[in-house]
Amino acid sequence: MKTIYQFTVLFAVLCGMAVFTISCSEDDLPNGGAPSITYVRVTKPESSDSLLVAAFQGTLIAIVGENLQDASEIWFNDQRAALTPTYVSNKSILVSIPSVIPKDITNKMRILFSGGAVLEHDFKVQISEPSLASMACEYVAAGEVATINGDYFYEPLTVTFAGGAKGEIVSVEAKTIRVRVPADAAAGQITVSTNFGETKSDFWFRDNRNIFLSSDPFTGWWNEKYVVTKPAEGDPVAINGNYIRVKEAIAGWAWKEVAGGPPDAMGAISKNVPDEAILKPADYNLKFEVNTVKPYNNNMLKINVGLSKDFVTDAYQWAPPYDTKGEWRTVIIPFEQVAASYEAAGVKMAVSPAGYYTRLLFHGGGDLDADISLDNFRVVPKTIKK
Repeated sequence: MKTIYQFTVLFAVLCGMAVFTISCSEDDLPNGGAPSITYVRVTKPESSDSLLVAAFQGTLIAIVGENLQDASEIWFNDQRAALTPTYVSNKSILVSIPSVIPKDITNKMRILFSGGAVLEHDFKVQISEPSLASMACEYVAAGEVATINGDYFYEPLTVTFAGGAKGEIVSVEAKTIRVRVPADAAAGQITVSTNFGETKSDFWFRDNRNIFLSSDPFTGWWNEKYVVTKPAEGDPVAINGNYIRVKEAIAGWAWKEVAGGPPDAMGAISKNVPDEAILKPADYNLKFEVNTVKPYNNNMLKINVGLSKDFVTDAYQWAPPYDTKGEWRTVIIPFEQVAASYEAAGVKMAVSPAGYYTRLLFHGGGDLDADISLDNFRVVPKTIKK
C-alpha cells in the first residue's frame, strides 16, 4: 500500500509539472519565446570577455542569446556553416565560420530555425588581404612570366608593377601567382589587389638597391674572365647587364676565388652595404640571383660581405645542393646568419665609411663540375616601413 501511495504522489507531482509547463505562455519565456542574439564572443575561456563583431574564416565562435535551441542552419554571407546539434543549446551556439570565400558579401549572419523563424545579425567575415612573401626570381624580362609566392590570392586579382603597369595574369593558385611582365614594368615594389584588399611587396622587382657585387663594370682582384658581357649561344640570358659564370671543374678543397677584392680595388660599389645592415643584421637579407646549368651539388661557396678589416676564410658558407635547371632564381639568406658566421670565426662586423671587403670563394669538400652563374649581390631590408 505504501508503494502504491508513493507512486501516486510522484505521478501527481509529474502531472502538476506538466500542467505548469503547458500552461506557461510564450509571454513567460525570455524575449517572448523569440530567438535573439545578445553577443558573439571567442570560445577560449581566457578570452571569454572578448566580444566580436567580425572574425576571420575558419574561426570558432560562440553565439550567445536566448531561445536558440531550434537552430537548424547558420549562414555567413552566402556560405552555410556546418552546424553540430550537440553544440546548440537554448542560450548558445558554437560554430566555425566557413572557409569558402563568399561571392555575395552581405556582412550578415542568418540563423534559420526549425519553426520557420529567421534571425539576422550584423557580423563581418574578415577575409585576409593578399600576403606577398617572395618571387621565384626578382629579375624577369618583359614578356616573360614571373612567379609570386604568398597567400590569400583570391580571384579576381590584379598585379601592378612599379610605375603603374599591370601584368597579364597567367594562373592563380592559393599561394602562387604567375603573371606576364608588362613592357613598361619598372624596378620597385609589386602590388597585388583582390576584392578583400591590396598589399605592396616588401621585396622589389628587379631590385637595384645596395648592390655590392655586380660586374657592371668589373672591379676587384679576381677573375675578370668569368664575367659574361655579351651572352653567346648556350649562355644563360642576361638579367641585369653583366654576370659571372663559372664553368669548370673545381676539385675538393681547391682555392678558387671567383670575384671580389678589398674596398680600394672594388671601388665605390664596396660602400653600398647599408650602415643599418651592419648594426642590425636581423633586419636585412642577403640576396643574389643564381642560374645552374649543371647542379651545384658539391664543394662550398664562401661569401664575404660587410667585412671592414680583412677577408675571412670561414665566412658564410652557401652550401649545396641547389639546382635551378637552367633558370634564374633569387636566393634569400637572412643577413643575421652571415653575421653569426663571422662571429663564430671571431670577427664582428663594424661600420666602415671606406667600404667593405668582398669575396666569392669556392673552397670545400667534394669535386664540383661547375656551371653556375651569379649576379646582383645585395643587402636589402626584409620589410619596407609604411
